[in-house]
Amino acid sequence: MSELVTGEAVALELRPAKLPSRALAVLLDLMVAVVAYVVVTIAVVVSTASLDEAAQVALSIATFLLVLVGGPIAVETLTHGRSLGKLAFGLRVVRDDGGPIRFRHALVRGAIGVVEILLTFGVIACIASLVSARGRRLGDVFAGTLVVRERIPAGRAGFVPPPPPWLAGRFAELDLSAVPDGLWLAVRQYLTRMGQLDPQVSMGMAQRLAADLAARTGASVPQDLPAAAFLAAVVHERQSREARQALGTAAFAPQPAAPGAPAAHRPLASDQPAGPDQPAAPDQPPAHARPPQAPLPPSAVPPREGPPADRPATGFAPPA
Repeated sequence: MSELVTGEAVALELRPAKLPSRALAVLLDLMVAVVAYVVVTIAVVVSTASLDEAAQVALSIATFLLVLVGGPIAVETLTHGRSLGKLAFGLRVVRDDGGPIRFRHALVRGAIGVVEILLTFGVIACIASLVSARGRRLGDVFAGTLVVRERIPAGRAGFVPPPPPWLAGRFAELDLSAVPDGLWLAVRQYLTRMGQLDPQVSMGMAQRLAADLAARTGASVPQDLPAAAFLAAVVHERQSREARQALGTAAFAPQPAAPGAPAAHRPLASDQPAGPDQPAAPDQPPAHARPPQAPLPPSAVPPREGPPADRPATGFAPPA
């Protein structure tokens, strides 16, 4: 585990990739690049067969640089450090401070990779990776980058402290859809590391993160609430929403009855199964096959009988 410290004094736990996984990722990338290079070379040779030898050599060099050098640089720039091989093995190229790489980082890595990977068949890259404490090759050293593992087991993740119990449900109405993933990651990293920071630095970071989070959600930070508690409560609310969405509890929650809706249907005595002393009628069809009966007029409804003499009255008067 490698611990990097950002400019805001936040310690990031990153797992540098080891040489076997990096070698397999580079091998997969080289296989794809070589296949693309062969296909492009054949197409160029067929289309430029009428040119002279000097022009064909120039086109061959341009094809080599464009496919085997420019291709990986473009892929790492557009995917922020995740080529096909790195994506397959759960790796990613990041800056020394844990941020995403840019074009200049990919350009330096690609240019030096021509020498230490292509021209020397990866010997220099393997030696540099074995010597480095974090498994970096020369291209990573000059570009200021690091190859890390993205697939970290769930048990190794930092524990986010829960908010105080009296804050549960206080931010249930916040709109969290506009908060980017990078801000959530920064808040989670701060909450897992705030006990290791200087109190003044921790307070300043909490206030800045709370201000950014409030600007994204459109709600102000309560004056009577510390910034760290606000961050913990909002993160807890997001985790609760994700848990409810994953488990689907909202779909199984009972819906309240609308005002004035009729009461639930009570089965008739004829719909109930016959007891041991009451045999069922042989010619009567089952309840689900009988057509619905029209309600009786008020004059035909028999009057209700009072409670029997041997049964005490409950005092309940039915509504008129």
